Amino acid sequence: MLSGFGTDTFKHLSKYGLDYPLIVHFHAVAFVGYLTLFTVQVALIRNARADIHRRLGIAGALLASIMVVLGPATALVVDAGRFTAAGTTPEFLAVQLTDILAFTGLTAAGLLLRGRPAAHKRLMLLGLIYISDAGFARLLNGAVAAPLALGEWAELYLGSDLLLLALGLYDLIARARLHLAYIAGVVWMIALQFTALVLLANPTWKALSLHLIGH
Repeated sequence: MLSGFGTDTFKHLSKYGLDYPLIVHFHAVAFVGYLTLFTVQVALIRNARADIHRRLGIAGALLASIMVVLGPATALVVDAGRFTAAGTTPEFLAVQLTDILAFTGLTAAGLLLRGRPAAHKRLMLLGLIYISDAGFARLLNGAVAAPLALGEWAELYLGSDLLLLALGLYDLIARARLHLAYIAGVVWMIALQFTALVLLANPTWKALSLHLIGH
């Protein structure tokens, strides 16, 4: 996330300064806050402080709910601005909206299954992995996908899908089997990635995406 958004933000600041729409700043605070809280939650479990982990989980659930609203709202504002300024059509909303849909489904399932630690931690981690695609796509994915001509899927999802595979590999090595929550989560993730890629090339979606930003 630092390599992707850090590089992208530095370039933007160097050229335009802090001219982001206000909602972008709220988006950044919420999403970075979630990354920080998630890291703290993992550290608490590793240090046998499940009691604090559970109390902070309420804040995590509230912050995730805010992200579910703030993510699409930010995408709509930014894409509308780009269309007005440069005529850039907003079909990339397919990726932005499926990202938050994937995060919502995985994180909600993880919270509902918080009484089952093995399922809970895998689903919460998968939700975080999915929305990491935005960071990877800004730098690392392109650095690998373009020279190797791996195509649009790799440019969007390579880094996050490698993390996804690493989680499955860990389970196979450590437990000799894949957890059912992991399998269900992967099916959900791949289905939404496929949906996004199909919509990106769909003219009907292009027209609908313009309608979504008010044009």
